[in-house]
Amino acid sequence: METISIRDEFIKLGQALKLAGLVSNGVDAKIVIQDGEVKLNGEVETRRGKKVYNGDVIEFNGSQVKIVNE
Repeated sequence: METISIRDEFIKLGQALKLAGLVSNGVDAKIVIQDGEVKLNGEVETRRGKKVYNGDVIEFNGSQVKIVNE
C-alpha cells in the first residue's frame, strides 16, 4: 500500500487523489468521485470535498493509498 504525507490535519479527497497521482487533475477527480469509483475506508464516497485524515485509506482503480501526517 502506497502512502502520501500531509502537513495539515486533513486534505480534501479530490486533492488527495491528485497528490497520490491517481488522477491527473481536479476535473478527473471530480468525475471519478461523483461516479462512485472511489472508496474511503472501504465505503464509496461521492463528495469531492470530504475531509480525509491521518490513517484514512483511499481506494481507486485497484490502488490503495494511506494518508499519513508528517
